[in-house]
Amino acid sequence: MKLIFATHNSNKVKEILPLVGDNKLSSLDDLGFHDEIEETGKTLEENALIKARFVYDKFNENCFADDTGLEVECLEGAPGVYSARFAGNQKNAENNMDKLLDLLKNKTNRKAQFRTVIALIIDGEEHLFEGIVKGEILDKKKGDKGFGYDPVFLPDGYDQSFAELPINEKNEISHRARALKKLNKFLNDK
Repeated sequence: MKLIFATHNSNKVKEILPLVGDNKLSSLDDLGFHDEIEETGKTLEENALIKARFVYDKFNENCFADDTGLEVECLEGAPGVYSARFAGNQKNAENNMDKLLDLLKNKTNRKAQFRTVIALIIDGEEHLFEGIVKGEILDKKKGDKGFGYDPVFLPDGYDQSFAELPINEKNEISHRARALKKLNKFLNDK
């Protein structure tokens, strides 16, 4: 099946390509669409649907969009839906991690989870899929793979951050991979 992935994030595209099976995937950049889709939702679900609906209406093609947030327990779920803009609208990952690490100084509860919500629109029908991976926030950045908050996130049961794990290993356990597996199962059962 041909699907548009409503993103400009080449890291996300690279991460999910091995996970989409036989589906033919195009990103917004592949389609020559370079505008940002404004994320005005108050939840991950709302933002994923905003992006998917925009792309479906513009291109009249089956598509999906995701929104991901890092939810830190002692920060009452922050940065959450504002993860990309946590340290400002420039969406700078280094600044976001620095702000997070600063807020967690002297905190003993460092439990966190990454949560991804995927909104799929096929023939006008909307479907949501969620993936969660639990872990904790490290006290310093470790690793140079991955993107976003990966260098400070230690998944439960591992001794390496997401930024230290090989991509195939991260793809086995990540929040995005878990949501995509649900999406793939849905597509394969259709």
